[in-house]
Amino acid sequence: MDVDGNKEIFQRFRPSGDNRNHKVCYHWRAGKCNRFSCPFLHRELSAPYSNYNDGISLVKRSQGFSDDHNSIRRSPNFNGTSTWGRVYSGGGGSRVVTKTEKLCNFWSQGSCSFRDKCRYLHSWCTGDFSLLTQLEGHQKVVTGITMPSGSDKLYTASKDETIRLWDCQSGQCAGVINLGGEIGCMLNEGPWIFVGLPHMVKASNTQTNAMLTLGGPVGQVYSLVVGNDMLFSGTQDGTILAWKFNAAANNFEPAASLKGHNHAVVTLIVGANRLYSGSMDHSIRVWSLDNLQCLQTLADHKSVVMSILCWEQFLLSCSLDKTIKVWAATGSGNLEVTYTHNEEHRRKWGKRENEKREKPQLAGGLEVIIYRILSR
Repeated sequence: MDVDGNKEIFQRFRPSGDNRNHKVCYHWRAGKCNRFSCPFLHRELSAPYSNYNDGISLVKRSQGFSDDHNSIRRSPNFNGTSTWGRVYSGGGGSRVVTKTEKLCNFWSQGSCSFRDKCRYLHSWCTGDFSLLTQLEGHQKVVTGITMPSGSDKLYTASKDETIRLWDCQSGQCAGVINLGGEIGCMLNEGPWIFVGLPHMVKASNTQTNAMLTLGGPVGQVYSLVVGNDMLFSGTQDGTILAWKFNAAANNFEPAASLKGHNHAVVTLIVGANRLYSGSMDHSIRVWSLDNLQCLQTLADHKSVVMSILCWEQFLLSCSLDKTIKVWAATGSGNLEVTYTHNEEHRRKWGKRENEKREKPQLAGGLEVIIYRILSR
């Protein structure tokens, strides 16, 4: 375990030690790992690219929501021409400098003298990104983006009640699906695409074209996540509903209703055999995936919890109170705040009929915070 001041921090979100051999924990993938500390990774490894020229790689899916066959996921390089490295032109001619996935400590402090020749990353993210095209067509806020395995279409969902399919080669809209209700979120898991609507969740199988309606939610469905072979939805009335996939009936059956939040649940994440929910009631709740009971309520935020993330051994949360909080498990097993970042910047959120609305925008700095904590 790590020590941060007087707090003993257990490796809940990531196993400790160097004997993990870069293997992902099978039980963690199923949402059932309860080992402290587990000798295997509690996060997904970056999928390696295959040796084929079209830049595709095979990706296996977890049980319950899996494809019938090994699915094919395309890399960000659709034309297969880019290289994961930088070209350095020196006295001996041009060569590709292969980059590792480790961040350069000197670059983060602004003092790396190797510049383009450095073999460590000089970026908070891997790869060189540039704008390819702008996809225009939605009339309201985009609430979900996904690209199903084996598909060459990008799916986008919006509050304008439509899902648009975009051709990844041309960037042109290939189809529009009108669902007749405001879309609060969208999730892709295996062959399934789940869409959160008012009072329901729509489930579409991209392989069989089956369309299912999951009833039960009260009000808008704002968030969706899959864990322990169950689908969870966060709803407007503060309830979290769970469905379990019945392979024999090829249907989703109600499994549980988790109550505790007083207002809408807007974000869900699964990690370390736990379900974490963020709400408009300013709180985060921690639920056991074994018995679906609430284990802890985190109430340090002063406004809506907009997003939560499991990162290594930490839980990160951001809120409209303009803070990003980093949580870690102490000796008692409960989560406590170990770091708080205050974001003072604000940006204009939008303009409608000459009315300007401003909301706090948490932008930038999150990767810096994570790096500073993990490099202690």
